[in-house]
Amino acid sequence: MQSSSTQNIPNTSLIPSHVAVIMDGNGRWATSRYLPRVAGHAKGVEAVRGIAKACVSRKISYLTLFAFSSENWRRPAEEVSLLMRLFSTALEREVNRMCATGIRLRVIGDLSRFDKRLQDQIAQAELKTKDNDKLNLTICANYGGRWDMLQAMNKAAAVQPPNTEFTEHDIAPHLAMAYAPEPDLFIRTGGEQRISNFLLWQLAYTELYFTDTYWPDFDAAALDKAIVSYQERERRFGRTSAQLIEVRKAS
Repeated sequence: MQSSSTQNIPNTSLIPSHVAVIMDGNGRWATSRYLPRVAGHAKGVEAVRGIAKACVSRKISYLTLFAFSSENWRRPAEEVSLLMRLFSTALEREVNRMCATGIRLRVIGDLSRFDKRLQDQIAQAELKTKDNDKLNLTICANYGGRWDMLQAMNKAAAVQPPNTEFTEHDIAPHLAMAYAPEPDLFIRTGGEQRISNFLLWQLAYTELYFTDTYWPDFDAAALDKAIVSYQERERRFGRTSAQLIEVRKAS
């Protein structure tokens, strides 16, 4: 289990170890080009491939992408159905590429709502890529931050004595991303400035970056721009600037 930024001061570097992204703007990208919204989602899959490759070359260890939230079921049924088919097709086409580039895939969220074929595809893709170590790619599908905390608390309650007062150490091992460090850098494309129920526990001390660029246009250069912004931040984790200066002098 990774340590918590509210309990311990994590190690940081100029290149974020973990980047988390809300991939927003696919539909608006398509609409602005007089294309159906699904064309934007298809183009968004290409952007995922490019950003994953860019993360590998920049030695970013973890990339977490918010693909489908628990609230996205509210979208028109036809669009949801198309998104499910696109997810299935992407799994079929991308797994061999992931193996060739050393990318390990995990999919987190309440997967029980997906049909069995898609659940089986996810399990097979995770199994096939489990030994890859160049990049840990996590896709959040039917995921919500509140769902994550609730399911973690329920699991913790199932193994703790009655009337236990829970601590972070009791709950954290049961979070969906207990295997990963907390994100260093959060990116949201598409112009909105919200975290939209994404990784609510894990984003406690993450640096936030918002861009008007639609996800299908978000490329390696756009990622580098976000990283430059991250490098200009002072990550204090509750400390003062003066304390940081002393830490740098000591190191």
